[in-house]
Amino acid sequence: MSIDKTKVVGALTKVNDPKTGKDIITQSMVRDLVVEGNNINFTIEMGGADAATKQQLNFACIAAVQELYPSANVNVHMMMSTAKAKEKPKVLPQVKNIIAVASGKGGVGKSTVATNLALGLKETGARVGLIDADLYGPSIPTMLGLQGQRPQVKEVNGAHKIIPLDAYGMPVMSIGFIIEAQQAVVLRGPRLGAIIRQFINDCIWPELDYLVIDLPPGTGDIQLTLVQTVPITGAILVTTPQEVAVADAIKAMNMFLLPSVSVPVLGVVENMSWFTPAELPDNKYYIFGEGGGKRMAELSESMLLGQLPIVQGIREAGDVGKPIVLHNEPITKKAVMHIVDNVARQVAIRNEMLGPTQTVKMNV
Repeated sequence: MSIDKTKVVGALTKVNDPKTGKDIITQSMVRDLVVEGNNINFTIEMGGADAATKQQLNFACIAAVQELYPSANVNVHMMMSTAKAKEKPKVLPQVKNIIAVASGKGGVGKSTVATNLALGLKETGARVGLIDADLYGPSIPTMLGLQGQRPQVKEVNGAHKIIPLDAYGMPVMSIGFIIEAQQAVVLRGPRLGAIIRQFINDCIWPELDYLVIDLPPGTGDIQLTLVQTVPITGAILVTTPQEVAVADAIKAMNMFLLPSVSVPVLGVVENMSWFTPAELPDNKYYIFGEGGGKRMAELSESMLLGQLPIVQGIREAGDVGKPIVLHNEPITKKAVMHIVDNVARQVAIRNEMLGPTQTVKMNV
């Protein structure tokens, strides 16, 4: 039987680090996974641990893999973690993962997903930042209660740098912090690209585990500028269940999968999956149909990261500047954190299976 490396990684997500309780793939503890015939070799990088803990983890890894491939020879090497320097991209070297949240059309709740995802990742203890790259329709200032606020400018080594605003302990940047709320954004491609590059190169971003970027709908100048400026770890596609949304989302998916772009798709979030009235929390009404998110996940060879229902509280929370993930509303909180957990896991698997994404060089 041929051994599939992807399935081996999936099996190892069932093994938890005894110290943190989180799986070893999400914790990025697995190194140098090599499959040669019937032999599976990999390294577990961990901090200080006694012999019994190392042995427990070793046996757990072997058992998890052999449950899938009983005849495999599993060789686990344990090593102490070190502060070895890794090659980092020149742009945003202090950011470990850059996640683009995209959609094919407007009105599917992409900004809602991006904002709640960013704050949800922060709730897990990660260091997270958020860029609102939807320059024509910036909604994140409203969703985070930052309307009318302006970022400060600081001189660093003779250059003027922008300090992102703070929302619930998370740095955020948006063109909505620079222009007036009712001002129309009338810009051509080169100027749009310049603003995106300014948000990336001329802002003082701290050390981050994740930088979430909320893209505008479609596949235009802003998307191209982004993939040419920073190495995107992966993209998340947002759609609603109905066919018209899926048809447009496929175009956004295909842009990331172009050989000249080659940004991995981490998965799909299906928004507005069903309507649940507050007085009937167990009822589901499929207003926009069913199956769109699952179909998108299959087409992109990724996974359905989760589904968000139509709940009045989601809209209300965004309008008052305190996204729903910050509330203790059980239905939506659980749904958002399910997506958050899946995104963290998919990012870890992507980093284990693939090398760093390169910035795109193309003539368009």
